[in-house]
Amino acid sequence: MKKLYQRSFVSALELSLSRHPSFIQLVLGPRQVGKTTGVRQLLRSISRPSFYFSADGDVSKDGSWLLERYLDAKSRSATGLLVIDEVQKVEKWAEVVKKIWDDEREKEDRLQFVLLGSSSLELQQGLQESLAGRFLLHQVFHWNFDESSAAYQLELEDYLKYGGYPGSYEFMRNKLEWMDYIRNSIIDPVIGKDILSIARVKSPALFKQCFDIACSYAGQEISYTKLLGQLQEKGNTELIKHYLELFEQAFLLRQLFKYSSKKTLSRSSSPKILTMCPALYSITLDADYDQSDYGRAFEVVVGNLLLQLPGELFYWREKNCEVDYILRFGKKLWAIEVKWGHGKETSGLQRFKESFPTAQLVLMTPDNFEAEVKEIRDQIES
Repeated sequence: MKKLYQRSFVSALELSLSRHPSFIQLVLGPRQVGKTTGVRQLLRSISRPSFYFSADGDVSKDGSWLLERYLDAKSRSATGLLVIDEVQKVEKWAEVVKKIWDDEREKEDRLQFVLLGSSSLELQQGLQESLAGRFLLHQVFHWNFDESSAAYQLELEDYLKYGGYPGSYEFMRNKLEWMDYIRNSIIDPVIGKDILSIARVKSPALFKQCFDIACSYAGQEISYTKLLGQLQEKGNTELIKHYLELFEQAFLLRQLFKYSSKKTLSRSSSPKILTMCPALYSITLDADYDQSDYGRAFEVVVGNLLLQLPGELFYWREKNCEVDYILRFGKKLWAIEVKWGHGKETSGLQRFKESFPTAQLVLMTPDNFEAEVKEIRDQIES
């Protein structure tokens, strides 16, 4: 039997449990990227008693359900590990966890909590208000190329077209099956269950259309006005901003803003759309790529690796000169151009250097992008 691949967050979680026993451990990330699988791997590898419960399902659960799970685990082991999956689906979960944890914290023998969630929309308020200062966050991202290659032997071009959700990889050789999986097992549940069930959206059909259009602009700068015009919706750009923020909070895409030394000018710029994995761009093209599409998908892949580094990520444009990504961490600055094939101009890097002399210039290609990202991380951590 093939050994199950273990993602890096699993060992990080295990280490955090041992080093920081007085904190709640929160594992947060998109649907279908292996959060539950990884935590179950951890539970099988440890010797201490552990108790796993999932709040997922058709029947709604309130705080009493969570309290009962805690009392059940506590009766079987005072020093065990209690795992609650899809915790955001429990009504008033944060208040219940806060009360339990505050009671447990003063005891010498206590349960440790691991909470899993797939929707920051439903989690963020509880974390900010009830659990502030009580939790450590473990962010789980979509599968990157290195993981997909190691576990599933994906080549880079396959990853650029199908990458991000490992459950979809077995359907890669049948495009229609792959598209059906992404739409019905990923996109529809996230939009229907994780967003529309809790967020006020006047027109769900328009909201879904906005998502499709935004993803089709992956790796590109687009104004809110242009997005609104494509929707042919009467209204103002605040509607589009709200929609994009909801997509961000559900781990579907990110908006990058133009780099400026003045933060207020940066946030007022048109955003550059970055889907959180290449599959969300590919689905808008029915997984039918030409070389320019591969180039854009590669830019998405690099952007997502950069997003996982400490610091802030931007793009830059001045008249006809542009740089794909600007990474800022403290006083350090990197200007990063992404090049898939031949012919792409890199003059924007030199123009940026003229305006910001301390910036380090980086050219990322399919041959070096993983090494270059690692080099930037090493510089940040040094």
